[in-house]
Amino acid sequence: MPSYSEPASDCPLCPRLVSFRQQNIRALPDYFNAPVPSFCAPGTVHLLIVGLAPGLHGANRTGRPFTGDYAGDLLYETLLRHKLARGHYDRHINDGLELVHCAITNAVRCVPPQNKPLPAEINTCRHFLVAQISALPQLRAILALGKIAHDSVVKALGLKLKDFPFGHGKRHDAGYLTLVSSYHCSRYNTNTGVLTPDMFDSAVATAKRAALTRR
Repeated sequence: MPSYSEPASDCPLCPRLVSFRQQNIRALPDYFNAPVPSFCAPGTVHLLIVGLAPGLHGANRTGRPFTGDYAGDLLYETLLRHKLARGHYDRHINDGLELVHCAITNAVRCVPPQNKPLPAEINTCRHFLVAQISALPQLRAILALGKIAHDSVVKALGLKLKDFPFGHGKRHDAGYLTLVSSYHCSRYNTNTGVLTPDMFDSAVATAKRAALTRR
């Protein structure tokens, strides 16, 4: 896979997130506490999965997207079932899990206070998403988890939000890419019934089908 620049571990671009990072370094010194880099399959990537931001006690702890909390449990269980990952998932970065033909990243790479990034922070971090998409020549589909991720992907592709509205399970043709959207696989969404495991499974299946048939 072609390389591109991940945010520096001491990325200074968003002052509020920098301040929160510094607080966490003091309060949680054993955590990763830095912009979380993407998790990518070795070799060719056809599907990019984009989430919101690292969870405070999830990816911000482990240093790998969606690793260490409930959202990751549901995501990686689903990817393993669809053979988009292989090995064993555990809530740490050294579990030996490997992705297959996909990569995982976030619209915002640093953990935000209360898991709520500001619009300016989303906009600032988007250039990393643009660079990553550009560095994946065999990319054919993007699965956006939640409206913030969906909207950031649409903007990263230079498209208009009014032409690509968010909706769970929606599939949009975006030039050479297919954009599939899902409610975020958070514990809140599953506990409230906004998202069921079957609904999430269906969205992943749609994204996989688009990624592996548009080659």
